[in-house]
Amino acid sequence: MTTQAFHRTGAIEAWGRGTNRVIEACRAYGIPDPEFVDGAGAVTVTFRAEVVAGTRDLVPDRHQVGTKSALSAYQVQVLELADVPRALAELMVPSGRTDRTKFRDQVLAPLLDAGLLEMTIPDKPRSSKQQYRTTDAGRAALATANKA
Repeated sequence: MTTQAFHRTGAIEAWGRGTNRVIEACRAYGIPDPEFVDGAGAVTVTFRAEVVAGTRDLVPDRHQVGTKSALSAYQVQVLELADVPRALAELMVPSGRTDRTKFRDQVLAPLLDAGLLEMTIPDKPRSSKQQYRTTDAGRAALATANKA
């Protein structure tokens, strides 16, 4: 009865599908399957992923729920492409994304904040001539991501 209430409110698509999707995502990123423990009226999920040197800002601490500890497929693409300085539009093409603002906020900003990517004109972030390039730390993170 409770699962139907969650489904009707839109909180879940269908009972049980999310767990499979989480496992598939872990496998796609090359990390071990999460461990699910049910007890005392709660479910605890543990993810095990390698912490990559130079990506301190991408690793969650106990106060940063939802922060990613591994590079997304889009972020790996960006770091690979930006080995040579490239404009935002060039970095978006392989991902098939069309919303520049979302791409900047969801893909580029975390890379910039972590020091894995840098702007060629940092004083003018919105310049029409702005390009992005992978830093040494970004190349190291990319090498680690490609090993997995």
